[in-house]
Amino acid sequence: MNRLAQGVVLILLGGAVVKASVTDMYLRYVREWMQYFLIAAGAVLIIAGIMTIIYDLRHGSHVDDHDHGDDKPHKEPRVGWLLIAPVLGLLLVAPPALGAFAAGQSGSAVLQASDLYPPLPEGDPADISVLDYATRGIFDKGESMKDTKGSYRTVRMTGFLSAGPNGEQVVTRMMLSCCAADARPIKVGMTGRIPEGLGNDQWVELVGKYTTKTSVDPVNNQTITYIDIAEWRKIDPPRNQYE
Repeated sequence: MNRLAQGVVLILLGGAVVKASVTDMYLRYVREWMQYFLIAAGAVLIIAGIMTIIYDLRHGSHVDDHDHGDDKPHKEPRVGWLLIAPVLGLLLVAPPALGAFAAGQSGSAVLQASDLYPPLPEGDPADISVLDYATRGIFDKGESMKDTKGSYRTVRMTGFLSAGPNGEQVVTRMMLSCCAADARPIKVGMTGRIPEGLGNDQWVELVGKYTTKTSVDPVNNQTITYIDIAEWRKIDPPRNQYE
């Protein structure tokens, strides 16, 4: 690969990164706060590619051979062309966010207990994330999900369906620390009016209340808390599918 080709590949790679970063595509790979860093990195690649091409045009080194000082031409390594693979992956192939298959291969995320759980948001039902619900259900035994009269409040959460203990489905969200490579599933079991006739990876909105039922994730023996469902509906995947 000569210097001119290297410049073109850098521009393509940087352009692919910028394109993914200004759309929602980047959310399939990293956390939302990384968007501007990705845009900056893509811009640097584009600038580097342009400068490489300008340098090559000025110096006229448009060949794959170069001299090591022994008066013999040497071929440039062609492994650099492999950089086009991620470019094609970002431009032509749009893999979905991690879903039921990844959740089934990984045990439930090891959650962290808190010394204080704030009151649930206002509203009936109260909107709550799968992560927040699972944390309160496992460590707080649902106490922080009660109203002033001591009754469990109605909550609403969204997630996708995946396989759980004993073949039953659970509602799941993938949690990221940094990027998709470290994603771990958060699983919540379901009782009551459980969604029927839906396959894994289908996104649903659930409305229900805390129940004391628990089970164990067979993958890593982590506790899975449950929600007693009063109603549910199918929904489209959200813009950001990770927590």
